[in-house]
Amino acid sequence: MRSRYSAFSLGDAAYLLRSWHPSTRPAALDLDDDVRWLRLDVLDVERGGPFDTDGVVEFEAVHRDASGRGVLHERSRFVREAGRWFYLDGVTA
Repeated sequence: MRSRYSAFSLGDAAYLLRSWHPSTRPAALDLDDDVRWLRLDVLDVERGGPFDTDGVVEFEAVHRDASGRGVLHERSRFVREAGRWFYLDGVTA
C-alpha cells in the first residue's frame, strides 16, 4: 500500500500498473499532474501478514489540486501471488 502511495506521489504509472492484479488492471493509467499527494494515513489493516494470501487496507490519502485540499478514503483489497502483493480493487467512501 505504501509503495503504491509513493508511486502516485511520484507519478510512476508504470509501477502502479505492475503492482495491479492482472484480473482488474486497466490497459493504461493517466495520472493527473496537477494533483499533489501530501499524506497517507493507514486507518485499518485486515490480514496481509507474512503467511496471508490476501489483505485489506483502509486509508485516507490527503491531496491538493487546483480546486483545493481533498481526501481520498478507500478500503483496498490486495492479493499475494508468487510472493508479490498486488492491488485488486477498492471501495471509496
